[in-house]
Amino acid sequence: MSKDCYITQTNCITPLGFDVNSNFESIYTGYSGIQFHQNSSLLVSPFYASIIHTDELDLAFAAIESNSDFSRLEKMMILALHPLLEKQKITDKSAFILSTTKGNITALEGSEHFVASAQLAGLAKKIALYFGFTTEPIVITNACVSGVLAVAVAKRMIQSNRYEDAFLVAGDEISEFVLSGFNSFQAMSESPCKPYDKDRNGVTLGEATAAVYITSDESKVAKDAIKILGDGSINDANHISGPSRTGEGLYRSIASALKEAQITSTEIDYLSAHGTATLYNDEMEAVAFNRLGLQNVPINSYKGFFGHTLGASGLLEIVLSIACVTRNVVVASKGYDKIGVTQTINISDSNIEKEIKYFLKTASGFGGCNTAVLFEKID
Repeated sequence: MSKDCYITQTNCITPLGFDVNSNFESIYTGYSGIQFHQNSSLLVSPFYASIIHTDELDLAFAAIESNSDFSRLEKMMILALHPLLEKQKITDKSAFILSTTKGNITALEGSEHFVASAQLAGLAKKIALYFGFTTEPIVITNACVSGVLAVAVAKRMIQSNRYEDAFLVAGDEISEFVLSGFNSFQAMSESPCKPYDKDRNGVTLGEATAAVYITSDESKVAKDAIKILGDGSINDANHISGPSRTGEGLYRSIASALKEAQITSTEIDYLSAHGTATLYNDEMEAVAFNRLGLQNVPINSYKGFFGHTLGASGLLEIVLSIACVTRNVVVASKGYDKIGVTQTINISDSNIEKEIKYFLKTASGFGGCNTAVLFEKID
């Protein structure tokens, strides 16, 4: 019999706050971190994005660490992990998993020394060394499903008895590289993004870090802990940047998670979707959800609050979903006004108070990757 795995601690660092409670209060009241920016060092033309104030970040970091020899992203990751490591002991059976898509990409602008620090393995080892992990760090980088996939990987490694618990951190930052890349795709919205809305026209980018602690030790499981029930990750092998029009990879990922969890789609109380506000992604998700009978489940996207935070998005949105689920609320999908996909789905256009037991998190990304994880709130 496989071990049960639980998420017992969470944290996040975003433009809306440096802890879970402040982020929840902001999204519950409808406040967004997306702002209008004019910064030619990042992009020649003005743009909308969700960016953490560097002064606030440095001040928060200085409160826990006097050594400032860390990149901006490293500071964000350390701040996200710090509260978890204050409460949990690292052992030689503790996994450390880092999820990102671009990591310290801005280091490539520097000297040869800094170019070496842009390697993702180096980033993971630096964070692991800071906290004193003795196991080899694990890097998960699979486009925008990375954060969700990290949870699935941690669960499977614990169940295989390779580890007893796992500390996960996910993060990406806004950079010239990221902005110019999405801008070259003509994928960036000229206004704050509007997931699933008929007037949506592209993504808004953002930056954040998030962290969770996963354990199989039931003595650490308190009321409102979150059990990881099942997962699936299927590539639809359609196109380097375009998803399957039938949602095949996402459909199969969710079906796999349902099968492992041994529950039906009708039992799901809430669905935290990817919802990038691009024409093809949102349509593909609506098709996949309908194929699985999920069209009546309350659905939201957090992208209207935080933008698309790339490799951090999945884990950040799991953290936010847990905050909502433990409070029995589905927050509104900010930016949504009128349905803009061909299939009927139940987008939350206002905060919904409801009892939530089972919830689903999905993510999809470039290269056709898809991941779904099912969770249960423990009473």
